[in-house]
Amino acid sequence: MPTIELTNSIAAPIERVFDLARSIDLHTDSTSGTGEHAIAGVTSGLIGLGQEVTWRAKHFGIWQSLKVCITEYERPNHFADVMLRGAFRSMEHHHYFEQAGNSTIMRDIFSFRSPLGILGSIADILFLTRYMKSFLIERNRVIKLTAESDAWNKYIGPSSPIHLP
Repeated sequence: MPTIELTNSIAAPIERVFDLARSIDLHTDSTSGTGEHAIAGVTSGLIGLGQEVTWRAKHFGIWQSLKVCITEYERPNHFADVMLRGAFRSMEHHHYFEQAGNSTIMRDIFSFRSPLGILGSIADILFLTRYMKSFLIERNRVIKLTAESDAWNKYIGPSSPIHLP
């Protein structure tokens, strides 16, 4: 099972980074290259424990859907989402946050298993792991830029479509 681990230091409070990481609207904006958008479940604001979202996006020229559920939630230190239905055989994404002085260390652990047995394993090695890592790096880049500027107010500020669990 391929596992991707990423760590970023973000010059922002832990609560802000945590909430931006679970913002449906920021996720949509950070994945505009794939046309990703929420089509069912929580479709805007913040997602929380036990809530589900179904994403629709174009990957490798094919429109796909991915339904996930937040299965673990400990604000502001950790949450996890697990695939309920989608193109992977299985997928689990853990998001960890740790305050470090005036910054937050954000760590992602993303594990997945492709369908199609040995053919899926070959695809993982040849391109899928690299593709998913690039996808997550771009998402994290947008979270960092947003958290370190005034743009975070759009997603979790007083006028945002916030939904606290």
